Amino acid sequence: MYTSFEWDQNKNSENQHKHGVGFEEAQEALFDPDRLILVDTGHGTPEEERYFCVGRVEGGILTVRFTYRVGAIRVFGAGFWRKYRKVYLERSKEE
Repeated sequence: MYTSFEWDQNKNSENQHKHGVGFEEAQEALFDPDRLILVDTGHGTPEEERYFCVGRVEGGILTVRFTYRVGAIRVFGAGFWRKYRKVYLERSKEE
């Protein structure tokens, strides 16, 4: 079970500047019971798969790019991107 989060603090600062969201907030998307976890086929490698988590946070529907590391979830990026917001909302309409 993954119970902790980690990230590069410089990348966190860049993400806050570029996308207006910090990784501290991003981790909340992974606790959304209705979250979607999708494989990030564009960025993974055979040694390390990468994923998208699309989940609701206080500010809206957030997409988080991450991977699983030994005992932790490593966050690479996060933003309120329309593409994955649409996927999340369409799926909830189907249920």
